[in-house]
Amino acid sequence: MKVLGDKRGSRSISSVREARKTAITVRVMELISQVLAKGIHITKRDMFYTDVKLFVDQNDSDGVLDDVATMVGCTRSNLNVVASDKGLVVGRISFVEDGDPIDCTRMGVGGKAIPPYIDKITDITSDADFVLLVEKEAAYMRMAEDRFYNKYPCIVITAKGQPDVATRMFLRRIKHELKIPVLALVDSDPYGLKILSVYMTGSKNMSYDSASLTTPDIKWLGLRPSDLDRYDLPEQCRLDMTEHDIKTGKELLNEEFVQNNPAWMKELQIMVKTKKKAEIQALSSFGFQFITEVYLPRKIREGDWV
Repeated sequence: MKVLGDKRGSRSISSVREARKTAITVRVMELISQVLAKGIHITKRDMFYTDVKLFVDQNDSDGVLDDVATMVGCTRSNLNVVASDKGLVVGRISFVEDGDPIDCTRMGVGGKAIPPYIDKITDITSDADFVLLVEKEAAYMRMAEDRFYNKYPCIVITAKGQPDVATRMFLRRIKHELKIPVLALVDSDPYGLKILSVYMTGSKNMSYDSASLTTPDIKWLGLRPSDLDRYDLPEQCRLDMTEHDIKTGKELLNEEFVQNNPAWMKELQIMVKTKKKAEIQALSSFGFQFITEVYLPRKIREGDWV
């Protein structure tokens, strides 16, 4: 059985049509049993390579893994099968990872990789005033290299685009434990908001696990459509939205997480009306360190987020 919101799906293990899917399910449950018995973690890719001939495509083993988690009534991470790490964190946060002390102010300019097994993180401490959630790795690297978190006590996180499960779990965990605001810096386009929606409300294929993955109260710091004029962004940095962009933008106007925030509605309406979008990197047209020396300090000083 599979659950998506208030919808449920089922399949019969005695059906000939479902024979291959049943075989995959049994194999996945066998592998999970071995992993749990040994008390170790494996990646979804590890699982796929244990029986390539049966699984054929990793999407098949990944899908069944989600089904098994739903049937058992737990999160995928509870089964000790994780996605490969992708996210990065730097700044004013320390924790213990599987017995090893980690200080994210002393991890070099690249920061610390967010581990896929969040359950092994303990003793989280921080003197940060906020979490800065950044869509693009390039913007994250700028903040890390400029040690932005020393001037403005914060924790900087990126998932390098579309967020992975570990980064979403880590963000929710620190938001819950530290109780500090999360400010988001994403591209001024429909996909920036789509990425925010995954952090805030979850993704459809992980709907069964949304309780452990979502951070509903995220503030939109920038880059917002109104910023394009407020900061006199050059015309050559304002890109024309495609028809698909405009369609996606209009669809977002009907999303609950947007409609619940009138200020977000207003920003999105500006985007759809002007048919212009811009990437965070467009701010580099004013200088490579403009984002850390002017844009973000002004935003924080004025409390300019919605």
